[in-house]
Amino acid sequence: MTDQPGYRHTPDAVPAGATAHHSDAADAGGTGEAAEARAFRELLRGLRVWDVELPAFDVTAAPDDPLPLFRQWLREAAEAGVPEPHTMTLATADAAGAPSVRTLMLHDADERGWHFASHRGSRKGRELAVRPRAALGFYWAAVGRQVRVRGSVTAAGPEESAADLHRRSAGALAAALVGRQSEVLGSTAELARASEAAWEHARREPEAPVPSWTLYVLRAEEVEFFQGDAQRRHVRLHYRYEADGWRKELLWP
Repeated sequence: MTDQPGYRHTPDAVPAGATAHHSDAADAGGTGEAAEARAFRELLRGLRVWDVELPAFDVTAAPDDPLPLFRQWLREAAEAGVPEPHTMTLATADAAGAPSVRTLMLHDADERGWHFASHRGSRKGRELAVRPRAALGFYWAAVGRQVRVRGSVTAAGPEESAADLHRRSAGALAAALVGRQSEVLGSTAELARASEAAWEHARREPEAPVPSWTLYVLRAEEVEFFQGDAQRRHVRLHYRYEADGWRKELLWP
């Protein structure tokens, strides 16, 4: 991200009058590592964001409920060519409060909440069992938009979870049949054998049961819509659920 396009940082510059033996030592004994670190920093500082025209966000036209706006933004991201706009980050925490995050697919968004699925025995499943709260993050770079969602999570029953899985592709079923998600894997060859057997099972039995597969629904308590702006005048519209319904407020960027 480059806020100042003409700016170039020189991390190894030595102030006037200072000794340079530390830099000399780095050049003599660690030239490769130092050069790689400098190149990486320069890469980060040279990357540009939002060099395209971004859509406007008229907050006065935003609906009272965040769900219609979320559906609209996801549809517009897809129409803008964003690859896999239904991917999202899911943040959970374990019993001690240590967070973890991963990327997965959104399965639905309706009046109940935002839907996703996994095995109960996976890391996310275990964490949600002890702390049934989570946060979601969506980012659509082509339109400079983010959506953040936070709330409580409930697990759907076996029938609804099975229906969710069997609405998906044969590949999704095969992956679910492999199971053992988040367990230690002995080798990639072991995975290949298990995956091949699971694909055969999925083709032979498209309705094969996977008892550990669980559909989760996040009931939103907060939803934030972020529209980026090339001049850094970002627009943030925050929805907060209260006893009598949703409240909207703007946030400083």
